Amino acid sequence: MSDTVVRAYAADGFVRAFAASVKDIVSFAKEAHGTSPVCTAALGRLLAAGTMMGSMMKGHADVLTLLVRCDGPIGGLCVTADSQGNVKGYVNEPLVMLPPKADHHFDVGGALGNGILSVIRDLGLKEPYVGEVELQTGEIAEDLTYYFASSEQTPSVVGLGVLMNKDNTVAQAGGFIIQLMPDCPEDVISTLEQNIKSIPSVTEMLAGGMSPQDILAKTLTGLNPEVTDTLSPKYLCNCSRDRYAKGLMSLGKKDLDSLIQGEEDIEVVCRFCGKKYTFSAEDLREMRDGNA
Repeated sequence: MSDTVVRAYAADGFVRAFAASVKDIVSFAKEAHGTSPVCTAALGRLLAAGTMMGSMMKGHADVLTLLVRCDGPIGGLCVTADSQGNVKGYVNEPLVMLPPKADHHFDVGGALGNGILSVIRDLGLKEPYVGEVELQTGEIAEDLTYYFASSEQTPSVVGLGVLMNKDNTVAQAGGFIIQLMPDCPEDVISTLEQNIKSIPSVTEMLAGGMSPQDILAKTLTGLNPEVTDTLSPKYLCNCSRDRYAKGLMSLGKKDLDSLIQGEEDIEVVCRFCGKKYTFSAEDLREMRDGNA
């Protein structure tokens, strides 16, 4: 099954919901960054959240950024997404190794430690919308649940998960976000609470063969869910040689002269996808002289 994001409403519009399966996206990220298991879990959860939160935006050019700045050994994470759920991301320290927790799950909270979660929405306005909260557990799903409630005043339930195979490949990855709209009836809230208490973990549901549609059907049992849209997100990086050339040209003549003196190739690596771009001393001279 290819990566999928599903958008739905339930309870006559008083509940909106999103669910995603993003195994291919997380697998690409793991290979691009060479992440350790706990870093794959952390980045994978944030990518799953990003693809769903990105799909909440309406404008074609809208951009969402999820930024985690923290004091744990992972050093921080960043994910960006567009309105079609396409994402990219990176981990500051991708090789961090930590023992699992007592319940045998990845210690993502230990990898992140204390810090700040920032949600930045660039909707093409004069200034982007920025919301920030302190990390509550570092497990990402709980932190986003707290963010929605405190920063956007939208009661939400966020579930995220990444399951790894014994050979360190990605077995499953995905999640769900359930949100209550204003004036949601108490009986709807009660039904949703009971559903959430009874469902298995995200990885258990995905490993059991459930699709995002199945996950929403289970979390929204009794609330008449209606799928409104299905997206096919990708790991999409917009880096290019031309973009990095423009970045080098912006250094100015003095800095370019310094790079040219060594007569060695300059290699630039994209932080989001790991792609490498090489510029020769002659390339740099052309940039300096305004011929590139």
